[in-house]
Amino acid sequence: MPNDIALTHKRIRLRIPKDYHSQPVISRLVSDYGLTVNITAAVLGANAVGDGWFDLDLQGTIGQIDRALGYLHDLDLQIWDNNSETGIW
Repeated sequence: MPNDIALTHKRIRLRIPKDYHSQPVISRLVSDYGLTVNITAAVLGANAVGDGWFDLDLQGTIGQIDRALGYLHDLDLQIWDNNSETGIW
């Protein structure tokens, strides 16, 4: 099963609503799903009043990335990748 051991990258843009600012959402991608996460860009309002936007480069196996994306979807967070309908992000 080469997909279980081969590392891959996936770039995503993630919106984290202000209600989640006290939650370790990105940290859990590392601790719970074993991913290497590089934050390539971020926008967070002064005093963390508004939503946060993060461009993330995820590195891990396809299975790890799929499980981590499932976690983000379960939180009902907005996620864009280069396969999104608009193609612009």
